[in-house]
Amino acid sequence: MVDWKPRTELGKEVMEGKVKDIDEIFERGVKIKEPEIVDILLPDLGKEIIFIGGSPGKGGGIKRTSTRRTARMHRSGRRFNINACVAVGRPGYIGIGKASGTEHTVAIEKATQHAKLNIIPIRRGCGSWECGCKEHHSIPMKISGKSGALKLDLLPAPKGIGLCIGEEMKKIMRLAGISDLWSKMFGDTRTRFSYTLALFDAFKNLNKVKIEEPNEV
Repeated sequence: MVDWKPRTELGKEVMEGKVKDIDEIFERGVKIKEPEIVDILLPDLGKEIIFIGGSPGKGGGIKRTSTRRTARMHRSGRRFNINACVAVGRPGYIGIGKASGTEHTVAIEKATQHAKLNIIPIRRGCGSWECGCKEHHSIPMKISGKSGALKLDLLPAPKGIGLCIGEEMKKIMRLAGISDLWSKMFGDTRTRFSYTLALFDAFKNLNKVKIEEPNEV
């Protein structure tokens, strides 16, 4: 981090200490173009690899893998490409990134940097009429997200229900600090990346809604 030389005006402000809170960046509506900005303002950021790949397992079924390999035919033979999807976050923030490379580690690292550039705040709360505890364990209201033919509805749940959503999506919820949630899917959820994008789109739509909640983050 010491060797980082900011290339944008926002990066220079962060390096000089003029911007000390990432929420100030979101309020200004400035796009983050350097991942080092997030490293400085959110040093305790967590990371999860979303398993978007798969290979045939023994006796049928699919064995999920952390990356997805695709192949293209050239005159010289097959050329392989590795795709990775990574989520970064901490309670109240989440970012999703996808990247490709010729090696697994390269693809994952590029996806991690991309996720930092896409980080957004997450509005948390307790919108379930069954609970009303006014804590930040769920979301304040029902919201929907879409990616391709997949549509995803997220609904607030009372404390103790847990995360009623796909296993890979639970990683994202835990990073964002959400522990209780209902979900409903419409479409094919086997494409993990589309599933992830639909979830991220729902969080973006939640930030667009203007509501006044006493338990809002």
